[in-house]
Amino acid sequence: MAGKKYAEALKLVDRQQQYDVQEALELAKKTSVTKFDGTVELAVKLGVNPKHADQQVRGAVVLPAGTGKQATVAVFAKGEKAREAEAAGADFVGAEDLVARIEGGWFGFDVAVATPDMMGMVGKLGRILGPKGLMPNPKTGTVTMDVTKAISEIKAGKVEYRVDKNGIIHVPIGKVSFETEKLLENFYTVIETLIKVKPAAAKGQYIRTVTVSSTMGPGIRVNPQKAAAPGKGK
Repeated sequence: MAGKKYAEALKLVDRQQQYDVQEALELAKKTSVTKFDGTVELAVKLGVNPKHADQQVRGAVVLPAGTGKQATVAVFAKGEKAREAEAAGADFVGAEDLVARIEGGWFGFDVAVATPDMMGMVGKLGRILGPKGLMPNPKTGTVTMDVTKAISEIKAGKVEYRVDKNGIIHVPIGKVSFETEKLLENFYTVIETLIKVKPAAAKGQYIRTVTVSSTMGPGIRVNPQKAAAPGKGK
C-alpha cells in the first residue's frame, strides 16, 4: 500500500525541476505518504571536503517555529548544577547513576547535556553515545556550565547539524502538519546558519544542492540560487 501511495506522490513531483522554496515545501506536505504526522527534512549538499578538519561543518541552530516534537533531555551534572538542570525542566539528571543506566542499555532521551567537569565520566560512554549522535559536544552547546540556557534552547526547538562523509547535512525542519509559513521560517534559518558557518577553506559553489522531503516521501529539489531568504546573500 505504501508503495502505491509513494508512486502516486511521485507523480506530483517533476524530478527535473528545481522548485522555489515555498512551492517545494508545499509539495513536501502534499506528498507525505505516512498515516502519522511525518517530519519534513532538509538535505543540503555543501561544497566542502569533510575529510579535511578545516572543512567540517557542525553546530546547532534553534528553529524559530520549533520542531513539532518536545525533546527529552538528559543532563549529566552534580550538586548545584544538577538542581539547576531539574529546575530548568531536564527530564533526567544524574551522574554515575545515569552513566550506569546508559551502560545498561537505556536510551530514553533525545539530547544529552553535560557540565564540563562531568566529561571525564561521560567520555566513557563515547563508543555507546557517539554512533547514535548523542554525545555531548561543546560545538553544539551541549557541554556547558549554563545548563539552563542549553535545556531551554533544546526544548524550544534546537537541532544539531553535521556534515556527513558525502558533504551532506540533514536537518529536520518541522512536521507535515506545520503551516508552510512555519516551515519556511525554519528552512531559511537553517540555510542562513549554514552560510554563516561556511569554512574559509571551502572553494567554489558552497550550497550545491538543496532537497526537501517528508518522512518516506519523495525528494523535491530546491533551486540553490533561491535557497537563502529573500534579500539575503548567498
